[in-house]
Amino acid sequence: MGNFFKNPIAAQENEDGSYDPSPLTLLVGTSKKTSYVQQEYGTKYTGSKPILVVCTDERFLVMKNQKKFSTGNHPVEMFLPMLHFRDAGFTFDIATQNGNAVELEMWAFPTSDENVKNLHEEMKNQLENPKKLSDISSLDGYSAIFIPGGHGAIINLPFSNDLGNLLHMCHDQGLPTVTLCHGPASLLSTGAEGLGKEFAYEGYEIMCFTDKTDEKTPSFGYMPGQMLWKVQEALENKGVKVLNKGETGEVKQDRELITGDSPTAADNLGKIAAPILAKYALEHKL
Repeated sequence: MGNFFKNPIAAQENEDGSYDPSPLTLLVGTSKKTSYVQQEYGTKYTGSKPILVVCTDERFLVMKNQKKFSTGNHPVEMFLPMLHFRDAGFTFDIATQNGNAVELEMWAFPTSDENVKNLHEEMKNQLENPKKLSDISSLDGYSAIFIPGGHGAIINLPFSNDLGNLLHMCHDQGLPTVTLCHGPASLLSTGAEGLGKEFAYEGYEIMCFTDKTDEKTPSFGYMPGQMLWKVQEALENKGVKVLNKGETGEVKQDRELITGDSPTAADNLGKIAAPILAKYALEHKL
C-alpha cells in the first residue's frame, strides 16, 4: 500500500522503465473475481473446428510523451468470453502476429477466480507457443475468430496484412468475428497499407472503447500519457458507426461482427456470442 499513499493517481514505473496503472486504477478498475457463471446452452457445438483466438505478442505501447505503457491483452476480456465459448462446446487455437508468446496485462488478472486461473493454465502451452498469423492461409479449419482487447491489441494488429487477409476471409464468408474494447482496432487491418484491399467494415455498427475515456485515463494514472492515435476516430474515419458513448457493458451484433465496449462487456459478450457461434456452426455444418 506504500505506493497508494505516496501517489495514488500516478502510473507506477517498473524496473524495465515501463508503467503499470496507478494504485487507484488497480483498486477501482480491476477485480479479483469475474462475474462468470457456467451457462447451459440449448445448442452446443459438437464439431472439431476450434475458434481462432488472435492475441497480441506486443507488451509496450509507446505514448506521446515516449513513456511505455505495460499492456497486452486484458485477461478478463480474453478468458471470460472463452469460458462461455467453452461452455458452448468450442476449443481454441491461439495465434499472434509474430508467433511470439501472448502478452497479458497481468496487473488486471483476477487472481481469486478459479475458473479463469484454470483456463489460463490449460491454455499455457498455446499462450507461450502460439501459431504465427502468416502461417494460417485459410479459415476452413476454424469455426469463428475472436480478438480480445487490451491496449496491446492496437500496437501491431491494426497494421497486420496477415490479419487483414484473414478478416477479409471472415467478412466474405460471414464467419462469426468477435471482439471487444480495443480489439476492434484490429478491424483496421483489412485496409492496412500494403494489403491492397478496401476496408471491409464500412457501414457496420459496433461497440468499442471510446476515445473520450482513453483521453481521460492519464489524469488518474491508468496510462502514463496520451496515446499516439485514437481508435474510435480511426474506425469512424473508415465509415464505422460506434454506437456507445461510454463503457457500460454493451454488446452489438451487426452481420458476422459481434462487439463489446469494454472489460465490463466481457461476460455479456460471451453469453450472447456463444449461442450465435454454435448456431452458425450447426447451420453451416462446421
